[in-house]
Amino acid sequence: MVTPKSESTQWFAEQVQPHEPALRAYLRSRFPDARDVDDVVQESYERLLRARQAGQIAYAKAYLFTTARNVALALFRRPRIFDEKGVTDPAAMRILEERTDVAEQVSTRQEIDLLLQAIEALPPRCREIFILRKLQGLPQRDIATRLGLSEQTVQVQVARGAKKCVQFLRSRGVTGRGSIPTSHGNA
Repeated sequence: MVTPKSESTQWFAEQVQPHEPALRAYLRSRFPDARDVDDVVQESYERLLRARQAGQIAYAKAYLFTTARNVALALFRRPRIFDEKGVTDPAAMRILEERTDVAEQVSTRQEIDLLLQAIEALPPRCREIFILRKLQGLPQRDIATRLGLSEQTVQVQVARGAKKCVQFLRSRGVTGRGSIPTSHGNA
């Protein structure tokens, strides 16, 4: 008599495990920056087994590879730090609106992570002003009033922050698609 557990084990051994070497090769080629392929594979197996118990699998290999891709993509997603509604910079808006392939999305995510590192490296007051102006989209006048500064000081700090961010990104090889303006007119 075949028990449900042994049937599941047999199914896994016959329908899933033979694909593991190809799955690992796929993950390494598609997601070279993935920190731990083992974690992606294990999470994929877990999801696959749950889906099988629910009767949702027609083709184990296709389901496994699709699930593994989704798990790997989730590794590159980070919680949003800034409210999207506050983004007013046209270059940043293009990044948010463009539909790209996975490799391009990963590259863009890495560049955004570097930009966040660049912003974090700014001096505290400059960082605060830069975030208020460039990421939250507040007008210079409002920032000046809020922080008790002149509009000229706000403009200088935004320009200084943008210049330092550009230098930070260039020093790490980021050039191309868009650029951060080094000055910003009164708004």
